[in-house]
Amino acid sequence: MSNEIFADFPDVLTAEQLASALQISKSGAYALLNHSDFPTLRIGGRKMVMKKDLLEWLNSRTNRPK
Repeated sequence: MSNEIFADFPDVLTAEQLASALQISKSGAYALLNHSDFPTLRIGGRKMVMKKDLLEWLNSRTNRPK
């Protein structure tokens, strides 16, 4: 997966930006950010994700032909 699809997003995404990037609801983004295997970055009380970690997480969960 190329990071070009997220080129317009900052290096660290908020829940709202994550929702927009993945075209999911904001509550869906928070569900991901609260999931134990999602690469959540906590800064103060905010939950965010680094764009490079998001791409790695997506790549690791993408079904690919063997």
